[in-house]
Amino acid sequence: MISEPGATALLFLGIGGLLAASAVLSRASQRLSVPLALLFLGIGVAAGSEGIGRIPFDDYQFAFRAGSAALVLILFDGGLKTPLSAIRRVAAPAAVLGTIGVAGTGLLVALFAWLLGLQWAPALLLGAVVSSTDAAAVFSVLRGSGTTIDHKLSATLEVESGLNDPMAVILTTVLTENLLGTGALSLSSIVLEVVQHIVIGGIAGLAVGYGTLRALARYRLPAGGLYPVLTLGAALLAFAIPTLLHGSGFLGVYVAAVVLGSGRLPYRASLLRMHDALAWFSQVAMFLMLGLLVYPTHLLAVAPVGLILALLLAFVARPAVVALCLLPFRYRPRAVAYLGWVGLRGAVPIILAVFPVLMRAPGAEWLFNVVFFIVVVNSIIPGATVPWVTRRLGLATEAPRAPQAVLEIESHLELNAELLGFTIDEALPAAGEMISALPFPEGAAVAMIVRGRELIAPKGSTRLEPGDHVYVITTHDDRGLVELLFGHFADE
Repeated sequence: MISEPGATALLFLGIGGLLAASAVLSRASQRLSVPLALLFLGIGVAAGSEGIGRIPFDDYQFAFRAGSAALVLILFDGGLKTPLSAIRRVAAPAAVLGTIGVAGTGLLVALFAWLLGLQWAPALLLGAVVSSTDAAAVFSVLRGSGTTIDHKLSATLEVESGLNDPMAVILTTVLTENLLGTGALSLSSIVLEVVQHIVIGGIAGLAVGYGTLRALARYRLPAGGLYPVLTLGAALLAFAIPTLLHGSGFLGVYVAAVVLGSGRLPYRASLLRMHDALAWFSQVAMFLMLGLLVYPTHLLAVAPVGLILALLLAFVARPAVVALCLLPFRYRPRAVAYLGWVGLRGAVPIILAVFPVLMRAPGAEWLFNVVFFIVVVNSIIPGATVPWVTRRLGLATEAPRAPQAVLEIESHLELNAELLGFTIDEALPAAGEMISALPFPEGAAVAMIVRGRELIAPKGSTRLEPGDHVYVITTHDDRGLVELLFGHFADE
């Protein structure tokens, strides 16, 4: 046995090495157009008890708690970045996909599992566990290929992903209780349970979000570093309160984050950057931990069933359900096909598969291995094809180059103006024009121009060129007029 502090140092050595390797190797994952989650899972498996690292880890309870905490931070970060305008634009179709779509996908997967010989109760549970999607996995692949999609499609994926996790959690909980014989499975009871979780989660999320905004507006904290502490506390409260009231904690987190993100936050840029870092850390740590939890030899035993279900999920269940759900809405056929194909699975199914193991449900460990296999296969098919499909369907737009330098304003006070960043496109009215020739509102002015590696101090004679990154100071009232000249704010 190694004594302290050597034992702690050895633990930190292992954790630090895994985190560093995951971050460094993430570039290779992007080049291969494979979701980063698959890379992190692979590193975890390689470091596990049957891999080269030989790290023993089979604590399902710790994995469930740590995974839940990570999902709270990831959902909170996603909600902060989701503007209300995007939610309003796609609220109805995203809500249908996040509720009816989840139930329909789960039911189809359950039917396929039943046809393969599984009993109905565990088949329904398996379908519920793998029913939710992960928009972050899609966007990580797209970013790696330098490709973007239009705002409506990206907003649909983002909002659906935020809404379908709570639905999958609710169904998994109810169906696990049914498998254990502690709950009666009926359509009415499931519907009532879902409605209860959604209502309580939504109300609690709104209360925490608006309450936090009021606190931020009313009280000035003694140090800038305390503001992230407050928002982190809000994220945990938004999960804990509705969960204790038998509501959806994950929905509460997402709603609270959207409310906060739509408000005026002090030190906004720093807060968003901190939560982005926390979300990335959570994602890496969660997938590494889940990789450590699995035994590759056990995966081989479920490979035939897992492969068949993964292919049926990708090629039949998800596309069919998406097509039916989007029938009442005005989506082009190729957009419907795209949304049906890119419904990648992330960490949520694996975390949910841990729950039946903790509850000692019959066949739970077999189900966990099948779910893990489905997530891995789904990361490759359709995961690796996302950029190709995006271009093939004519839905790709080239992502604008990131500026070499970023200008930000940090303040705990509510200022009467804001700093906006824009990328000059050839089609914009401002492209090729001198600053003095542009019809700026009275309360607006160009503060800085980033051109490649050059920082340019703007003058009236400075001509704006396509590809320039322009930072404009404007009052809140004049923002709309500025966007007519320069397009949408680059951070949206």
